[in-house]
Amino acid sequence: MRVAAVQMQVGTSKDENVARALRLIDEAADRGARLIVLPEYVTYTGPSAAYAEIAEPIPGPTSRLFAAKARVYGVAIHGGSLVEPIAAVRSSAASAARFHNTSFVVDPSGAIGGVYRKVHLFDVSVGADVNESESADIVPGDGLAVVELGGLVLGMSICYDLRSPEVYRTLALAQATVMAVPAAFVAATGRAHWEVLLRARAIENGAYVVAAAQHGTGASWPMHGHSMIVDPWGVVLAELPAGDGVIIAEVDPAEAERRRRHIPILVQRRPDVYAGPVHRGRLAFCEEM
Repeated sequence: MRVAAVQMQVGTSKDENVARALRLIDEAADRGARLIVLPEYVTYTGPSAAYAEIAEPIPGPTSRLFAAKARVYGVAIHGGSLVEPIAAVRSSAASAARFHNTSFVVDPSGAIGGVYRKVHLFDVSVGADVNESESADIVPGDGLAVVELGGLVLGMSICYDLRSPEVYRTLALAQATVMAVPAAFVAATGRAHWEVLLRARAIENGAYVVAAAQHGTGASWPMHGHSMIVDPWGVVLAELPAGDGVIIAEVDPAEAERRRRHIPILVQRRPDVYAGPVHRGRLAFCEEM
């Protein structure tokens, strides 16, 4: 299957962001992509004070626009992620002003085939470079998700999940052969960590990784960009260091299964040991050392 990762700069105008995403979907489909992955927070990046105005349910206005494109081109579209009101998921006065960071996938018929709400929230402080508390407004999800698309199984994740290898191992054990990573990865950490983490998640699970990123400053911290598609051996098949655009690569579930047979770590796991105690020793050092 030919897959695409869309890279774009996202700002505070929801209408402009969605219009840009639709144009890039057109480009990806014109280049033969059958699965198109968009970035995290694709409809809005900016002050959380506007979340109540720009948040939307799934299905909702944006998912319906993406579904229409999916039907026109006969493709699957991973909608990156958007701000979803909790009240649309469960009714509660206490949750009315809180939100999820939510991904969804529409199939070629326009039906929503999978929904995932970000589990690990971006609460970090890296000196003056970035200081963010996503949990101030976003409530984490409570489950993982995979979606069957033709001959492949797509594992769903969002941005900061990338730092939790347990997420991708769990998805791989659920037969995911392609991992979607829509992201708004900040430049301050992306320069050192982004490529390393993407390739590590691919290698350790014998899976393709399709990472669609925001770039530029938008209305938040500077974004790293550098969207990538990585194969199960850790080889970078396509990348876009900067700017709006689309990258394309072929993914083959049979290649993922072949690499998993070469290095069968998924069947060599020892969960009985991992759940057991960690034995602690102690060494004494002489002062001269």
